[in-house]
Amino acid sequence: MPTQLSVNVNAIAMLRNRRDLPWPSVTGLGRIALQAGAHGLTVHPRPDQRHVRFSDLPELRALIDDEFPGAEFNIEGFPSRDFMELVERTRPEQVTLVPDDPSQATSDHGWDVRAERETLRPIVARLKEGGMRVSLFVDADPGQAPFAAEVGADRIELYTGPYGGCHSDPDAAARIIEALGKTADAAHAEGLAVNAGHDLTVANLPPLLARIPALAEVSIGHALTADALEFGMAETVRRFLAACRGT
Repeated sequence: MPTQLSVNVNAIAMLRNRRDLPWPSVTGLGRIALQAGAHGLTVHPRPDQRHVRFSDLPELRALIDDEFPGAEFNIEGFPSRDFMELVERTRPEQVTLVPDDPSQATSDHGWDVRAERETLRPIVARLKEGGMRVSLFVDADPGQAPFAAEVGADRIELYTGPYGGCHSDPDAAARIIEALGKTADAAHAEGLAVNAGHDLTVANLPPLLARIPALAEVSIGHALTADALEFGMAETVRRFLAACRGT
């Protein structure tokens, strides 16, 4: 089955938030992405609402439920009390737990699941009891996989930021792909599915998929939004879907 594409709409929301105006419409562009074949939408609501606002979530949930019932909603974030209450109200198909500090501009590292397993275990159980799939954001480290399985996660999401940062260094990119691939291999051996996200592009997706052909899902926001300024949202989604097929 081809790798699924979840469109992260945070960058669209950040552009909208520059003005006290309702455009660009996060829901409207999410609709265009889903119409073009995206498999789902991703958001990462932060406490200061500098990207998606909490008020965006019911609208996006309704968009998927009413118009694209086969699509999925993925909500990422640090499992604070407020975040947990937010996802339990919204009921996304997937929750991706990320070890973010509120001051971070963007996600820049994964969980040390071994060190945090006693904290993560009840959080994962609570989310799964609510019917939500749980993914843990991790670095390229095969040693994290057994502990992700131990705490009850369904998936891991590979943090691919360092790979994206090697856009002009093919040797470094190859080394990081192999590290990501070994982490995916370890996760698959534990019965976990594997997602990936951060700084993925049309150009760097096919080499990653060549090493991890069973990659379940990629969530992409920054590069996809940047390309949409040039090609339009619908055509950009089609380009990324082609990259998800390795073409």
